[in-house]
Amino acid sequence: MSGTSLDGVDAVLADFSGPKPLVLGHISAPMGNSLKCELLALNSPTDNELHRSALAANALTRLYAEQVHRVLQLCGIERSSVRAIGAHGQTVRHRPQEFDGTGYTLQLNNPSLLAELCGITVVADFRSRDVAAGGQGAPLVPPFHRAFFGRVTESLAVLNIGGISNITVLNPASADLLGFDCGPGNALMDAWCQTHTGQPFDDGGRWAAQGLVYRPLLDRLQSEPFFVLPPPKSTGRDLFNMPWLANKLAGLEHLAAQDIQATLTELSALACARSVLDTAPQCCTVIVCGGGALNDYLMGRLRNALPAQTVVTSTAFGLPPLQVEATAFAWLAQQTMLGKAASVQSVTGAQGARILGAIYPA
Repeated sequence: MSGTSLDGVDAVLADFSGPKPLVLGHISAPMGNSLKCELLALNSPTDNELHRSALAANALTRLYAEQVHRVLQLCGIERSSVRAIGAHGQTVRHRPQEFDGTGYTLQLNNPSLLAELCGITVVADFRSRDVAAGGQGAPLVPPFHRAFFGRVTESLAVLNIGGISNITVLNPASADLLGFDCGPGNALMDAWCQTHTGQPFDDGGRWAAQGLVYRPLLDRLQSEPFFVLPPPKSTGRDLFNMPWLANKLAGLEHLAAQDIQATLTELSALACARSVLDTAPQCCTVIVCGGGALNDYLMGRLRNALPAQTVVTSTAFGLPPLQVEATAFAWLAQQTMLGKAASVQSVTGAQGARILGAIYPA
């Protein structure tokens, strides 16, 4: 998995023979700066897009293949023991239901090349079928959250804070699963930090902690219509990007960079908290995963906004934050290989549950 934050690639080796997935090994690898910059550039219209996208997909796929080999070596597992690789690819455009009523979602990937490099069957292109069926194509992880974190007697909320944040509401009293994108997670914080400190992310939120939240700017950021849209809804860098932020900052050039970072962190925390309070006020525990779970300042602001809930990272429930999404796409790949529908109508708004993903045999 390489997520919207573009901080790197996570690979897990997952065993599904028991009642719940068991992660046998996990590898994280940073993404080279040149590939990261190219993928960021391809999120917006640019020159020679088709050629550049194809080459970026090849480069990303080679990085995926390296991590597959590394995690197999780490675990001492032969590739012949692996049923399939789930490879989501890198989302560079996500515009469901727009333009012609169907819209599209685009993940850069070359699953054929990955199958060749690894000698293992690959499952990819998870989102397109849901979009074709009238859905948002995202988020796709709520069914996995239910399978792994769900409790028979306890209502929980799962917040995945990557580049974009999403929520899953696990309410045993309801037959319908609820999940949707909350808004920006780390994407704006990371971009602002990179621009003003040269660092790819705000380690632990220490830079943001040096600033003060500027309420007039926070009000501007929160005025974005996406935040009040009812679910199902999804978003990405197509909306929450640096030009969007620059527009909100017009006339506020006097603000200190660290104050803007603190305000962006508050925006992400409040977008997540509002989603919890609006859809799962009865839940006692909020489980946080994704890179945002490692941002101590962000976690503190989230706890401040949710005083009635216990906010913990997913480690407390048996799966460290950086392993959750990669394990989720391994689980989705398993559903595809078994011929099981993995999309949920109440989450994405599609016409019905669909088998997701395309299979590229070894």
